[in-house]
Amino acid sequence: MKKEKGLLIVLSGPAGVGKGTVCAALRKENTDIQYSVSATTRSPRAGEEDGVNYFFKSREQFETMIEKNQLLEWAEYVGNYYGTPIDYVRQTLEAGTDIILEIEVQGALKVRERFPEGVFIFLMPPSLAELRKRIQGRGTETAEIIDKRMTVAKEEIEMMKKYDYVVENDEVELAVERIKAIVVAEHCKRERLIEKYKQLVEVE
Repeated sequence: MKKEKGLLIVLSGPAGVGKGTVCAALRKENTDIQYSVSATTRSPRAGEEDGVNYFFKSREQFETMIEKNQLLEWAEYVGNYYGTPIDYVRQTLEAGTDIILEIEVQGALKVRERFPEGVFIFLMPPSLAELRKRIQGRGTETAEIIDKRMTVAKEEIEMMKKYDYVVENDEVELAVERIKAIVVAEHCKRERLIEKYKQLVEVE
């Protein structure tokens, strides 16, 4: 019987909403989901490792990747580039393994154009006040950058209507359970399985 392709799961939302935290917790509970490491030109934060959290690139290196069409998507966000290397994503899906992209909203919408069959999940903060508090809690951004992020966040929340699902990140454990339920439901969708099960009724 033909093997089912993996799901491309795209998790995005405003900066500070907790995408990385939720994604890490999801992967701990479901080791079958591969994590697609993004490339970025921003500086590493404390504890982040090259090739694990991100592929940290210079601006020149990143622009070379753009020119060579080596990115599934890319976007410039608050002065830095972010993007998804394409080859790893394709190979993982063809092997029948689910892969999750944790990316910015601009990038997610670009992926939707190229992979409309993906599963697009918008991670929502409980409130804008809570979102600001989480960004401030990082201690890595200036007041000016935080204000810019909040302005962008409001615009991004307006883009929620272009996603398949919305998950509120009020508590990480609850957000993870909701995402796991979405993945199970998506694997059971008729249109994903119809070709596989047609083989059961084919006349020899």
